[in-house]
Amino acid sequence: MEFYQVGKIVNTHGIRGEVRVVATTDFPEERFKAGNKLYAFKPNATEGIELTVKKSRKHKQFIMLTFEGMENINLVEPLKGDDLKVSAEQQKELEEGSYYYHQIIGLEAVTTTGEELGKITEILSPGANDVWVVKRKNKKDLLLPVIDDVIKEVDLAAGKVEVELLDGLDD
Repeated sequence: MEFYQVGKIVNTHGIRGEVRVVATTDFPEERFKAGNKLYAFKPNATEGIELTVKKSRKHKQFIMLTFEGMENINLVEPLKGDDLKVSAEQQKELEEGSYYYHQIIGLEAVTTTGEELGKITEILSPGANDVWVVKRKNKKDLLLPVIDDVIKEVDLAAGKVEVELLDGLDD
């Protein structure tokens, strides 16, 4: 079965089994709602343990989760550092022009003139729109705002994203 990361448990919170999660999904409200199944994987592990969300709330930049049957700090302490994932079956079809993070990370960014820029390594969500981080050789990372003026075409089959570098983006 294939799994896709939706968050990372960074710490525990209190003594009642709550964990602090950094979300890595576009759909935190959907992914972390009560009753949903998540899988906790140790870093680089191929198998995880199934967890059911009992409670979820937003706290600062984190999602706070409590899992069914794990309402004690001693039970969730071993989960610190684990990746939270969903199975491929839990992913819904997205509307045209929308993509999951795992589909974008790893794509090659090229300009509309054919210049290869580098590989997309990370997605940031600072506010109004996402920002794709492009790792370049011998240059600092390029930050591409995900707006129609910059992202011209996403071709998953070819593994490429065609972009137009607006003035000021590549200093």
